[in-house]
Amino acid sequence: MQVGFGERARAAFVPAGADDVIDFGRFSATNRRRLSGPALRTFLTIAERWGLNEEQRRLVLGYPSRSTYHNWAKLAREGQPITLDLDALLRISAVFGIHQALGVLFADEPEGVRWLRGPHMAPLFGGQPPLALVTSGTQDGLMAVRRFLDAARGGQYMPPNALDAAFTPYEDSDIVIR
Repeated sequence: MQVGFGERARAAFVPAGADDVIDFGRFSATNRRRLSGPALRTFLTIAERWGLNEEQRRLVLGYPSRSTYHNWAKLAREGQPITLDLDALLRISAVFGIHQALGVLFADEPEGVRWLRGPHMAPLFGGQPPLALVTSGTQDGLMAVRRFLDAARGGQYMPPNALDAAFTPYEDSDIVIR
């Protein structure tokens, strides 16, 4: 069952055969309601750790009105039912990915937050802090920082952290094919 699209609209946006690949039930109001409270509580904790002010938090979430933001936060903190829209949940998911990548790349949380808040010379950031993209109000900004960090986790763009500095690369002779 497709939720959120009439058949004509669905045909315009969803490629033929997508039902075989995409579980559209994950976008249902029931599933979003199940995820929204825990996701928003976790987002608020991460935002606090990153030192985001209210305006920055709202920008990350897609810039809901102040009253909407405060209502969401109140409901989430009280464990009351809340159903965020798909855009807000996708944005929160990007924040989770950024937070996780920082935890992998840096020895401790303060070091990761310093990276997020400090200037960066990678072309993507142009000397600005990565947090400027995170709080730009766009999903693209969030996803660009997440992709950058995911690439860094894969060894691109950034030097290895202290844990990986002593890693000896594998030699061809180390690879055994059976």
